[in-house]
Amino acid sequence: MRWRAALSRFTSLLFLLSLPPVFSSSRPQWILQRVPVVLPQQTETRPVPHFLSPARLDVSSPCDPECHKRAPRPSYWDLRQLLAYETLHSDGQLTETAIGIYGFNTSSDSSPAYSSGSSGKAERSHVRRKRQIFGHDGRFSIAGQNFLLKYPFSVAVKLSTGCSGTLVGDRHVLTAAHCVHDGKNYVKGAQKLRVGFLKPKHRDTQPSYFYVPSNFTNHVEGAYAPPIKDKMKFQWIRAKRTHVPKGWIKGNANDIGMDYDYALLELKKPHKRRHMKLGVSPPAQKLPGRRVHFSGYDNDRPGELVYRFCRAGEETSDLLYQHCDAKPGASGSGVYARMWDGRHRRWERKVIGVFSGHQWVERQGASQEFNVAVRITPLKYAQICYWIKGNFVDCREG
Repeated sequence: MRWRAALSRFTSLLFLLSLPPVFSSSRPQWILQRVPVVLPQQTETRPVPHFLSPARLDVSSPCDPECHKRAPRPSYWDLRQLLAYETLHSDGQLTETAIGIYGFNTSSDSSPAYSSGSSGKAERSHVRRKRQIFGHDGRFSIAGQNFLLKYPFSVAVKLSTGCSGTLVGDRHVLTAAHCVHDGKNYVKGAQKLRVGFLKPKHRDTQPSYFYVPSNFTNHVEGAYAPPIKDKMKFQWIRAKRTHVPKGWIKGNANDIGMDYDYALLELKKPHKRRHMKLGVSPPAQKLPGRRVHFSGYDNDRPGELVYRFCRAGEETSDLLYQHCDAKPGASGSGVYARMWDGRHRRWERKVIGVFSGHQWVERQGASQEFNVAVRITPLKYAQICYWIKGNFVDCREG
């Protein structure tokens, strides 16, 4: 059929678009680097949370990229306070853990292995952005088991609080802190938090496809199957523990809170699916085509997994600004890149950030809007990896 041939060509095009460019002299590749050690010290019990407020699927901050760049660099003692963390247990108990930092140069929390030739500055867009969808909607709805249940789309999960998350371990999910904590207390549903995995169907009667908005390109107008109307079915697994850095809890009311909008969930049992590895976030200009990707469950497309990719824009040491099209519900998705792994001689996807959501600022009476991801810095990598592995020996290279 003609539409199948057109769909096949378009799918091939999407596959090629997702591939990083290969240069004759070198490939964009992951550079392993020695990361600091973040170790837990004493742990104390805290009062039981109230779980009253609903989860917010969007966050906002009055601090724009220039504001973040002007912020003073945190000292060693500041970082110990910011990386201290709370752990919410499934029985409702709450603990707070102090941490120690070893092998860290306080003059920089960037990625030294990628620093050559990087100014740390990105191209600045002077186009005024007004929505979470920037221009034409460039999101792709993914359907059909051939795509949904296979890597990398299979690592995207749904949280019962309404956010998205990414599998980063055999029983661990990376998400945004605001999906479980509003900066003052844990949100309603955080104590009995569940993670949803798409269930395979016995028969996949619909063709696998990327559903693309008709205004995405004139060349594929009408050359795709209609979207499946049935809601997806999920298998839910309860979270056993939830780790949230104190930088989010202490800082949500001020400018630095956005830098720590990440959390890790430990499930009560293994999920038995392939997960995506963590990676230290390289500078945007080191990414293939400056491109980032993520998939999540945007709430304006109920019953659909939504994938997107876009060019990264401005960045600070902790945040990556971009105009990837997204809606509430996608926050918490793992932002990833695909580069060459020289050690294993293969292309490898790694999670390098967490999609925080849509943020807007008022600057001289004018509104400016961004979609923002929290970058996984060497310190954050060390912390999250320890939460997953339970030891620092397996977390020295990121």
